Amino acid sequence: MARARFAPSPTGPIHIGNIRTALFNYLFVKSGEERNTMVLRIEDTDLQRSSDDYERLIYEELRWMGIEWDEGPDKGGDYSPYRQSERLDIYNEYYNRLIGEGKAYYCFCTPEELERDKKQSVCEASSPRYSGRCRKLTETEVQTYLKEGRPATVRFRVEPDKTVVFDDAVKGRIEIVSETLGGDMVIRKSDGMPTYNFSAVIDDHLMNITHVIRGEDHLTNTPKQILIYDAFGWDKPVFAHAPLILGPDRAKLSKRHGNTYIGQYREEGYLPEAMFNYLALLSWSPEGDRELLNKDEIVDQFKLDRVTRANPVFDIDKLNWINAHYIREADLERITELAKPHLIREGLLTRQQAAEKKEWVKMMVEIVQDSLVKVSDITERAGIFFDDRITPENDKALEALKGEQVPGLLDRFKSKIQEAGQIDEEFCSGIFKVLQKETGIKGKNLFMPVRVAVTGQCHGPDLVKTLLLLGREKLLVRIRHVLDNYV
Repeated sequence: MARARFAPSPTGPIHIGNIRTALFNYLFVKSGEERNTMVLRIEDTDLQRSSDDYERLIYEELRWMGIEWDEGPDKGGDYSPYRQSERLDIYNEYYNRLIGEGKAYYCFCTPEELERDKKQSVCEASSPRYSGRCRKLTETEVQTYLKEGRPATVRFRVEPDKTVVFDDAVKGRIEIVSETLGGDMVIRKSDGMPTYNFSAVIDDHLMNITHVIRGEDHLTNTPKQILIYDAFGWDKPVFAHAPLILGPDRAKLSKRHGNTYIGQYREEGYLPEAMFNYLALLSWSPEGDRELLNKDEIVDQFKLDRVTRANPVFDIDKLNWINAHYIREADLERITELAKPHLIREGLLTRQQAAEKKEWVKMMVEIVQDSLVKVSDITERAGIFFDDRITPENDKALEALKGEQVPGLLDRFKSKIQEAGQIDEEFCSGIFKVLQKETGIKGKNLFMPVRVAVTGQCHGPDLVKTLLLLGREKLLVRIRHVLDNYV
C-alpha cells in the first residue's frame, strides 16, 4: 500500500506550483488499484510567518480543487500530530540520538563568523560552505557553552567524500557528491525548531510515507535527506521531482507573470474542474489526443511514469479555453450563483435586487453564458442590460446607424413597442417579421441598426432574448436616445 503526502507551509496563499504538487500526489494515490493513502501535513516551523488563517486557506483551496486527503490535522489518523509545531518532542529524541552517536554536534558559531566563512569559501572559488569550526569542540567545551546560554544550532556531519545516488521516478538516476552540499548542515535552528530537511525525513519515516512527490526545486534537498536516512539506517521512500512550472518567458513562474496563487483564479471565476484538468496536463500527458478530461478520467489514466522531465509553460490562453468549455457545460443555476457576487461587486446589482429579480438574473446569465471565459466576465458581457442609455461601441456600430432606412425603421420599432404595452416572448420573437413586412427592410439592414440601437454593439447575445430581458421602458429610452443623438 502506497502512502504519499502533501506538506505545505502555512506562510502565505497556495502557489500554482504547490497546488500542482498536491494534485499529483492525489492522482498518484487515487489511481492505484490498492487503497492508498493521502496525508496532509502542515509544516509550520517558521513561527514568524505561519498563521492559522493561512492553514485554513490551505484546506479551503484544496477542497475547492477537489483534492481530498485521508489523514491530516483536521482529520486525525494513526500518525498524529500532523502539524510539525506539535512534534518538537519527537524531533528532540532524534537530535539527541544523532549527537550521542557522533553524527551531529552543537554549533555555537555567531552570524558574523558564519558570514566570514561564506565569504572566504567564495573567495576560494568554491560554493558557500560551513568551515566546520565547531566540529572539534570537546564535550567539556560544549557543556560549558550550553550552561552559559550561548545560542546553539545542531549540525549534521556531512562527510566530504561520499557520493549520494538515487533513482528519481521522474528525473532518472542522479548522483551528487557530498562535497557540493555546503558542509555540515543545520538540522535544528537556534530557536529549537527543526530545519526542513531534518523534520521532513523524521516525519516521512515515522508516517510510513512510501512516495515523496514534489517539485524539482526540492531536488537539492534530496541528497541531504538521503544522508539523514542513511545515518539512521532507514529505508528511503521513492522520490519523484516534477518539473517546475515556467512563465511565458521560460523563467520560473512568479508574480510578475500575473496571478500565481490558486485563490486568485477562484475569485476571478475559474471553475475548479477546469483548474483540475489544466494543472494535471502540466508535465503529465494522458493517452491519446484528448485534453478535456473530467476528474474521474484523469484519475483513471494517471501514471507517475507519464510525468515528463520537460518544464511546462503556464499558458493562460489554454487555461481560458478549458475554462470556457467547462462554463458552457456547467449548470445554469451554478453559474448564476457564481456570477451574482461579481455583479454586486461591480455595482450592477444590489443584494436585494439579486434576490428579488432572481429569474431575470438567471435569464441574463443564460444568454451570455456561452461567451464567458471566466465568470467575472459577466460584468462586461452583461453590462448592456443595465444602463438606460447606450453609446455605440465603435465606428462600425456608428456606421450601422447612418443608413437612410434607419430613422424610419427605429421610429416604427418604437411605435410597435408603445402599442404592445407589454414586451413578452411572443412580441420579441415576432417583431422582426412585422418590421420587415411593414418597412420592406430585411437582413442585415434590419437587424443591425436595431441591435446597435438597443445594445450599442454589432455583435452580442441572441437579439430576441436581449429584447425580452431589456423590457419595455429600457428599450424606449434607448431608442429615443439613439434617434436624438446618432441618427
